[in-house]
Amino acid sequence: MHSHCTWCDSKHIEEKKASVFWELPDGSRAIEITETPSILCHDCDMEYQPDEQVKEIEDQLFLIDTKTIDKEISFAELMARPRLLKRNYFDFSQLD
Repeated sequence: MHSHCTWCDSKHIEEKKASVFWELPDGSRAIEITETPSILCHDCDMEYQPDEQVKEIEDQLFLIDTKTIDKEISFAELMARPRLLKRNYFDFSQLD
């Protein structure tokens, strides 16, 4: 649960599901991901995905066979797709 807006620091936020458009890691095309967990700020009107959500989506797109994804996929279906690797071995942000 997020307590404030990342953009304006307002506490008038709402968690919701939204459609987002994402470029595939190979840059070949963009897809629509429906029902994506998102935050809506009622003060600045920003609708966004928190950083951890963005990382989760990008990691999943990097680790699955994106050629099998149509133009549109739900967030739940995307996250349920089997991974080709167990984790993103090219993500060095988690190293201590």
